[in-house]
Amino acid sequence: MPNLRFRDALYVAAFIVIAAPALGADKPVKVFVLAGQSNMQGHGFVAAEPKRNEGKGSLEYVAKQPATADKFKHLLGKDGKWAVRDDVFIHYLERKGKLTAGFGVQPDRIGPELGFGCVVGDAYEEPVLLVKLAWGGKSLGKDFRPPSAGGEVGPYYTEVIDRTKAVLKDLKKEFPEFGDRGYELAGFGWHQGWNDRVNQAFVDEYEKNMAHFIRDVRKDLGAKDLPFVIAETGMTGPDEKHPRALALMKAQAAVAEHKEFKGNVAFVKTQSFWRADAMSPTKQGYHWNSNAETYYLIGEAMGHAMKSLCEKKPQK
Repeated sequence: MPNLRFRDALYVAAFIVIAAPALGADKPVKVFVLAGQSNMQGHGFVAAEPKRNEGKGSLEYVAKQPATADKFKHLLGKDGKWAVRDDVFIHYLERKGKLTAGFGVQPDRIGPELGFGCVVGDAYEEPVLLVKLAWGGKSLGKDFRPPSAGGEVGPYYTEVIDRTKAVLKDLKKEFPEFGDRGYELAGFGWHQGWNDRVNQAFVDEYEKNMAHFIRDVRKDLGAKDLPFVIAETGMTGPDEKHPRALALMKAQAAVAEHKEFKGNVAFVKTQSFWRADAMSPTKQGYHWNSNAETYYLIGEAMGHAMKSLCEKKPQK
């Protein structure tokens, strides 16, 4: 009999050890929407193509250069290939899968999603889903214009709302790995502004439009006080002197200072992430010179800001 009781005790203990992790398995998927125009799409080159300035500024270059390798080593697997996360997933228009390098505007590019996904993926036990909704050449003043701003509602505002809802409605179909977990819409990241900063009228109303956009997104997605991160349109770096560019960045920063947005909206400065064309794959200043390090750092900073906002949000 003592032996039986001992075996029973071992069985119970083993059951507890095995069953404990399953408690976390029932937590809903953390969903973050990443939206904007071409710089949210992402134009940072992955491969170090010698013809593109000896590969400088590509993800491969910064991941292997002694000066930056330690910062980016987590992006490479033991086999030297790009690591694929099994805890962070992405749905980007017609593409989806586990997060890795290659979810930029084309499969050979990255955007802010990679740095953002690494930060929030490390922050949560439950799986993370990034719903990325970005299209090149789109303004907040017209294309993303929110309903409460007045005038014609921007078609891409509608796209953001409708596509987000569609992914969440068919979450199990889109990602069978999630099973019946359900989801929590946890945050919204925004990187956009070039098509407004080249238009004085759009610059003048950017702060107002951005505030309307945040309110309307929260209302239309049914997520009161949804944490919202705005990444600065800081192309050309700290030496920027153009009055429209400076005014637009000032407007972006001002939104986070609104009384109603204190503690639930964050502004992320990006000018320090600018890399000159001498250290980059291209001279496309409006696309951060296609520098992958820049795009990663923008996403990483957005991720840390989002993590901070989510920690402040009262738990239900």
